[in-house]
Amino acid sequence: MADTSDFRNGLIIKYKNEPYVIVEFQHVKPGKGGAFVRTSLKNLKTGRVLDNTFRSGEGVEVIRVERRKYQYLFREQGGLVLMDNGTYEQMTVAESIIGEGQVYLKEGVEIELLLDDKDQIITAEIPIFVALKVVETEPGFKGDTANSALKPAKLETGAKINVPLFINEGDLLKVDTRTGGYVERVKN
Repeated sequence: MADTSDFRNGLIIKYKNEPYVIVEFQHVKPGKGGAFVRTSLKNLKTGRVLDNTFRSGEGVEVIRVERRKYQYLFREQGGLVLMDNGTYEQMTVAESIIGEGQVYLKEGVEIELLLDDKDQIITAEIPIFVALKVVETEPGFKGDTANSALKPAKLETGAKINVPLFINEGDLLKVDTRTGGYVERVKN
């Protein structure tokens, strides 16, 4: 059992029976009263950030975690099939663990899983940027650059995003998986 003196950024603790990572913390010693630690905690399952205050010396449960890299192979009815890059073992994980970013996953993409000491998946981190090919979009017209107008495009994974008018079918795009937005065109 650890206490507040062991706090550091990135430490994963159990708070209200949920895994939280300490985003930032500050020891405060007011002139009157006891010292305390002001923290900003991020829930690893929901992504919600909350501010909390701990009394100085208060005990907290530290969660031991392991980061493992997996390669996304394919999607099946039960979820997503991943392969451990070290042992080549395959496992199926629920789509809900990956979250909304799963629509940008292409075969061969590396995913990092955060596992607790019982090998239970806490969370999954997909790459922030992926390169995807446009398979369907309306043709752009020359001279349509007065406004920053956008048009819909369908990507090779089936995801639909808005892209600038100059993007054509077959173009390779850099897509932000956090926002689902177009970043730039990638040279082949």
